[in-house]
Amino acid sequence: MNKLLLLGIGLTSALAQPTSVELAITATSTASALGACQGASYQQGRLYLYGDREVGVIRAYRPGADSLTYLGQEVKLTEKGQDVINHPTGVAWNGTGPTFIGNSIRLNAEGTKWRAVIYAVDWAGLLQGGTLDGHLLNTIEDDACVQGTRPEYVQSQGKWYVATADYGPQGNEVRLYDPAKLAKAHKTSEPGVLVKKFTCSPWVQNLLWVSSKGTLVLIQNQEQGRRWRFTLLDLNQSLAAGHEVVRRVIDVDKADELEGFTLLGDVAKGLAVTSSRRDNVHAVRLAW
Repeated sequence: MNKLLLLGIGLTSALAQPTSVELAITATSTASALGACQGASYQQGRLYLYGDREVGVIRAYRPGADSLTYLGQEVKLTEKGQDVINHPTGVAWNGTGPTFIGNSIRLNAEGTKWRAVIYAVDWAGLLQGGTLDGHLLNTIEDDACVQGTRPEYVQSQGKWYVATADYGPQGNEVRLYDPAKLAKAHKTSEPGVLVKKFTCSPWVQNLLWVSSKGTLVLIQNQEQGRRWRFTLLDLNQSLAAGHEVVRRVIDVDKADELEGFTLLGDVAKGLAVTSSRRDNVHAVRLAW
């Protein structure tokens, strides 16, 4: 078992009641045909990995103890044969509200200009039809963002929100959107869409909400495009303070680009994915 290091909290982050979390990688495997894998979403016993192949794709798997079985189900994020969600960065699904998929589009080589788009989709129809044709409900410019978008459902004070975060080196925020208003909006800057926000640390690739722990996990890089970091936040305290309130930072001594992380129906079992073409899927055990 590859034991991972739990590091202290940075001086710039407020500290919540510390959470004693141990995290270890138990197995590593390769999920092919994804391009660079951009994230993972676990729903009702199925694992969906998404990536930026020649077009954006989502593929379905059944997770085993330390392995994945591809279920033969692939969705191409195209409409009328045209690539629409070319760089999927987040799937916000909670089984009751609208489903959203993020797309973060780099507009220059330096990575200083981005177009961030959130798509409301008919998730069940998308999985059945295999493309966005007839299942793309709305296209929303995430113009409230700083750099990119990565939607994830979270709960605060008994209410669901769609959270997203920035990837830049500075000025980053976690923002909470009203899902009903987001589903009908043209831009996230429209009145009433953005409900709450707080500042956060840089290089956030994705988000994970752990409801039973009241914890929002920032899935991060330690530096741009490299090395793994998991930052566990107290969501309600962060919202009240206006800046991230950190319970634990876990840095992992791996040099590739961590892109996504999900739990597999159990807070003790998780799965991390990277953008590498090989050895891009990592089974994880957690002890809270």
